[in-house]
Amino acid sequence: MPHTARWHHGPVTFARVAPEPFPGGRPVQVVAHRGASEDVPEHTLAAYRKAIEDGADALECDVRLTADGELVCVHDWRVNRTSNGRGAVSSLELADLAALDFGSWKGQDADAEAPERFDPGERSRVLTLRRLLELVAETDRRVELAIETKHPTRWAGQVEERLLDLLAEHGLDRPPPDGPAPVRVMSFSARSLRRVRAWAPQLPTVQLMQYVSPRYRDGRLPAGVAVAGPSMRIVRANPGYVSRVHRAGHAVHVWTVDRPEDVELCARLGVDAIITNRPRQVREQLGR
Repeated sequence: MPHTARWHHGPVTFARVAPEPFPGGRPVQVVAHRGASEDVPEHTLAAYRKAIEDGADALECDVRLTADGELVCVHDWRVNRTSNGRGAVSSLELADLAALDFGSWKGQDADAEAPERFDPGERSRVLTLRRLLELVAETDRRVELAIETKHPTRWAGQVEERLLDLLAEHGLDRPPPDGPAPVRVMSFSARSLRRVRAWAPQLPTVQLMQYVSPRYRDGRLPAGVAVAGPSMRIVRANPGYVSRVHRAGHAVHVWTVDRPEDVELCARLGVDAIITNRPRQVREQLGR
C-alpha cells in the first residue's frame, strides 16, 4: 500500500512506499540539472552537450536578464561563485559577462577526451538562452527544456516577457499540433508563473517548492499549474505527497536527485521526472 496521506516530518524508509515501480506505466523522465553539472561546469554549453550525449530526456536551466535585456543561463543573482568576475547579473551587460570565465572555477577540463568538438572558448563562456535553444534545435532527437525563472529581480515581469518572446521566435511558446510541449517554465515565484499563464496559456508551468504550503498538502496546485516541483527533501519526509498530487491530476518533478537511494525512492513512488546533476548515472540506475 502507498504511504498514507498523513503529513509528518520523521525519517522515511523504503519499506513505507509502494513497491510497484512506475505506477500506470509512466517512465521517469531524466532531466539534466544545469546540464551534466556533476562532470562539467554548470550552465556551460559543454555541460548541456554532455547531458545530451549522456541521454538526458530534458535540460534544466536557470535564466536571468542582463542589464541590456539578454537572457543568460546563470543560477546565482551574482556571478561571483561561477565565474572569475563579481557583480549582479542584472547590473552587467552581455558583453561584460562574455569577458568572464565561467568554467575554470570547477577545476577540471570539460570533455577532455573529445576537445576537438568544442570551441576553445565554449567551455567557459557565458551561455545565452538563445544559444541553448539553438543547441536543442540542432539535436537529432527530442530533448525538452525546463526553464526556471529566477526571482526576485530588479527586472520583474520583463524576465517572463523576454522569455516568451524568445520562445515564440523559435515556435516553442505552445505545444505542436501532434504532441506535448517541448518546453515548460518553472519557478518558485507564483507571480512569475501567473505571468506565463496569462501571456502563454498553453505553455506548461511547474511550481517549484522548498516546502509545501498547508493549503496544498492535499495535492492541489495553484490554478492553472500542471506540475508540482517538490525538493527531494520534501519527498523523503513525505512520500505520500507524490500520490496525492497524482490523484489531483498533476505531475511531479523532483529536484535535485543525485543519491542512488533517492533515485530508487523516486522511481518506486512513480514520479514523472527526476532532475539530477548526474543524468547518465540516473539513466543507468533506471535501466535505460
